[in-house]
Amino acid sequence: MASRVEYDALEPAFRILRDDWKVEVVEGESLKAAYYQFGGDDNLRRRDLQTMLDDPRLDAVISVRGGYGSYRILDRLDFTRFLQKPKWIVGFSDITVLHCHLQHLRVRSLHAIMPRLFGQEGVTDSIETLRQCLFGEPVGPYSSPAHSLNRPGSAAGPLVGGNLTLLVHVLGTPSDLPTAGKILFIEDVGETLYSIDRMMIQLRRAERLTDLAGLIVGQFTELRINETAPFGKTVGEIIAEHVDGFGFPICFDFPVGHVPRNLAMPLGADARLEVTEDGAKLLF
Repeated sequence: MASRVEYDALEPAFRILRDDWKVEVVEGESLKAAYYQFGGDDNLRRRDLQTMLDDPRLDAVISVRGGYGSYRILDRLDFTRFLQKPKWIVGFSDITVLHCHLQHLRVRSLHAIMPRLFGQEGVTDSIETLRQCLFGEPVGPYSSPAHSLNRPGSAAGPLVGGNLTLLVHVLGTPSDLPTAGKILFIEDVGETLYSIDRMMIQLRRAERLTDLAGLIVGQFTELRINETAPFGKTVGEIIAEHVDGFGFPICFDFPVGHVPRNLAMPLGADARLEVTEDGAKLLF
């Protein structure tokens, strides 16, 4: 429902889904479609997703990739039949806008690896945690190492979050993500340091950081560095500055984001974050 994909790149995912997991795969029409950078024009992608949302025979709708395009079709989706028999919606990055919208509908979803990435090296844990969530098996606890910017403490609440850019873009819209009393995680890719700083300021000014239960900082990768005008701070230092003064626990360098080890995060699920001098754990 976002950017187009090379169909041949999905072969490893089809093999895992069909041969290893023994699930029936229903392919959307947009898998083989292309309209400029999109996986088909807006009408095709919306129709494709709407058909799958409405189909009571399906147990999950898995986005094959992110990129850009989900936001363009969100307001034209009808969730009436979907809410009669909810199913897992799976994806990350651009799919964050849909995850945020589902939080308003009180439906859980999965921020997790997408089929386009199944063939990459180092994705075993990402795929396995997705499988565990889809099949209703226990997942976690997840852990991250000690970090100098971590703030120790314990927090409990529903898990929410995703791509920082998209979380900021939904502010003030019907898909705006409520964060009070929740454990928020953030990640991003391809951004500049000043844009991350600006987005953190926007979250703070919009009071989306004020009443958090806890904050998980994932991976910020492929940063665009301005060598002629250095920003002067790292991503971690930028984020730490904007949450200074709040009392909730914070952990950095968590395995979620645009990296091979992108552990499945069940959005809306009750979770507990424990941050100590030895590192952090996320339990479900």
